[in-house]
Amino acid sequence: MNSNPTILTFAEPSQLCLEIPTAQRAIASQQSQNFSTSNACWNAYLNSLCVSAVLPWLQEEFDAQAKVWQGLTACTHFWEFVNGIAITLNNIRFLLIPSESIDLDEMRVPQEWIDIPSWSADYYLAVQVEPDEGWVRVWGYATHQQLKTMGTYDASDRTYSLNAEDAIADISVLWVARQLGIEDSTKAAVAPLPALSLAQADSLLARLGDRAVIVPRLAVPFTLWGALLEHGGWRKQLYQRRLGRQEQWSAIEWLQRGVSQFAEQWGWERVSLQGTWQGARGEETIAPSSVLSRQLTIEGQAYELRVIPIGNLEERIWRFELRNTAIGGTVPSGFKLRLLTEDLQSFDNNEDVAPEVVERLYVEVAIAPGEGLVWEVEPTPEDDDLEILRF
Repeated sequence: MNSNPTILTFAEPSQLCLEIPTAQRAIASQQSQNFSTSNACWNAYLNSLCVSAVLPWLQEEFDAQAKVWQGLTACTHFWEFVNGIAITLNNIRFLLIPSESIDLDEMRVPQEWIDIPSWSADYYLAVQVEPDEGWVRVWGYATHQQLKTMGTYDASDRTYSLNAEDAIADISVLWVARQLGIEDSTKAAVAPLPALSLAQADSLLARLGDRAVIVPRLAVPFTLWGALLEHGGWRKQLYQRRLGRQEQWSAIEWLQRGVSQFAEQWGWERVSLQGTWQGARGEETIAPSSVLSRQLTIEGQAYELRVIPIGNLEERIWRFELRNTAIGGTVPSGFKLRLLTEDLQSFDNNEDVAPEVVERLYVEVAIAPGEGLVWEVEPTPEDDDLEILRF
């Protein structure tokens, strides 16, 4: 992305107008092809243009570490379903809401970004996008609390709207307040969503994964929809199903035929091993020919999560292992590696905790055919999102 954003001057003095980098228009067009409907493609295109202009400005003017929440790779399976892109900086979350509308009398925010607890932002920025003219205008912002308490909820399209006069037009007000250390309350209380059973999730995935359902976000009650979408593994599955793609997260398939292209985007790869290998009880055994590996960044350091078959694949014994990738690197005290069922239930011996500095953490588990597991690491890795590995 352009590291030197161009600020245009024909907007209202209090509003921010930024040029869309020319090179990003072709990139955005290409990135907006992998969606199930023309509306989703256009939504992705607008969001991609929006972030290409606004993110470099945030990085230059406010914090060089500003980044897309969960990374750009995750954007595809958000934009398939809902408008908006979240940016994080200094533990603050901004939500950009792009729109082509020339009528700036209100900002409209999809309910998902307000009422899914882990999705809610501190600040919501209304952004007018002019694709043909090549610019975006940040014409106002509001807090989560404002949208919940002053906004109007429209059940027909599941959005919260806020009148333009109730939004703050001058974004510099926000920066001045943050620089002065003024910490006003930004978030309203949000009710937790119900936990979905595996049977409920399977039913929803089968129904909403059908492309004949044009607007899946409006096809079922919000509590069910929100709970399904909040689970990263199910959200990825739904996206893949709507594109008509086969299972992308089969660990056995990855070992036998190579990691799927979709999973490679999340950092997974198949790694060949040679020589001896230290087993669960410290004995030296013949190493498996291949293991699955995912790179993680935790508190600024590089780690590797390995998924390793123990014995023959038919035995269905697997080890999940976390280690520091640096030569002589260790796993600090307090780190945790945890496995959960697909519907996020715990089970016996599913966790390893470092009581002191250790060389590695690992959990070994017997897995039934077709079963899915979710892995978690504490502290949370950067760009963390739930994944379901199928065995």
